[in-house]
Amino acid sequence: MGPLQGIIILEMGGVGPGPFCGMMLADMGAEVIRIERKDQYRLSSHKTDILNRGKKSINIDLKNPAGQSAVLKMVQAVDGLLEGFRPGVMEKLGLGPEVCLARNQRLVYGRMTGWGQEGPLSSEAGHDINYIALTGALHCMGRAGERPAPPLNLVGDFGGGGMLLAFGMACALFEREKSGKGQVVDGAIIDGAAALMAMIYGFRAAGSWSLQREDNILDGAAHFYDTYETIDGKYVALGAIEPKFYKNLLRILQLEDCHGDDQYKKEKWAMMKNKIAGKFKEKTREQWCEIFENQNACFAPVLSLDEAREHPHNVCRKIFMEIDGVVQAAPAPRFSRTENKPPTPSPEPGRHTQEVLGKFGFTPKEIAGLKGQQVF
Repeated sequence: MGPLQGIIILEMGGVGPGPFCGMMLADMGAEVIRIERKDQYRLSSHKTDILNRGKKSINIDLKNPAGQSAVLKMVQAVDGLLEGFRPGVMEKLGLGPEVCLARNQRLVYGRMTGWGQEGPLSSEAGHDINYIALTGALHCMGRAGERPAPPLNLVGDFGGGGMLLAFGMACALFEREKSGKGQVVDGAIIDGAAALMAMIYGFRAAGSWSLQREDNILDGAAHFYDTYETIDGKYVALGAIEPKFYKNLLRILQLEDCHGDDQYKKEKWAMMKNKIAGKFKEKTREQWCEIFENQNACFAPVLSLDEAREHPHNVCRKIFMEIDGVVQAAPAPRFSRTENKPPTPSPEPGRHTQEVLGKFGFTPKEIAGLKGQQVF
């Protein structure tokens, strides 16, 4: 079940992009063992911590020498390790990549940081909003004359961070099958956020991207790529970039007197936006959904989190699922042969400690000794 079945990953407990990386790997069939610290900072209870679904959880005090030794014993028998501490922390714990790779030369050692392992900011604290600010991404987001608008923490933490590290670790695991050797994967969020901006930097180099917000094709300036309010106070989203879809849009909105050939004339965007806004204010969102159905005009209603799970397309695709009463997105992507198994609920911290230690060869006496030394 899942293309990564048989792969075992140790995940050092953390929040945000690291756990998201672990979730991606677990969703693909890897056995991910999350090592929790007793003082682990949490954003929610374990039941609603979707990022830890499908994993096993053990408690180990990483500051305890006996706990460090226990982790090193586990390192010898796993395929990968991922950690999200600041540079140097794992080295101080005696669990840095040099030590771990000496124990297991096939180990893929994934490192998640915000600023990277080196550079003037490498030791500074930061979060998603800081990393995307330094790559130029945040500067591009928001309405004209207003301050930049944070895109949740999707661009940095999850897209540029967790997903990029999961991709990097999968690549390293693939390469290992040829070389027989593991390696370190440096997954810096700032690197990934910059990579996600590749097309926009390309537009800038071509002279087709302004540094002003809401002045470009994809930032809300274009009348054919924006959101509009309906008469019931809800919103719809348009993305009719290609001329053939744009002409469909004009036809449906009964704006055929507007020339489709003028679509990319920026001087007419504001005027067209006013016309389209007026049209959408004539009907409810639901009415517009019925009108645009099967019309190929790149239209969609802007749904709330609660509405999204009920949309017929999402229901048909089974995009959302419910695990232990918690609604969440199903694993993605999908595979034709190595189908992903349904994730198990996020475990209570430390739930699998003794079970996992036993699996890694610790005897009952050794496990009792670790407990006596307050390793868990």
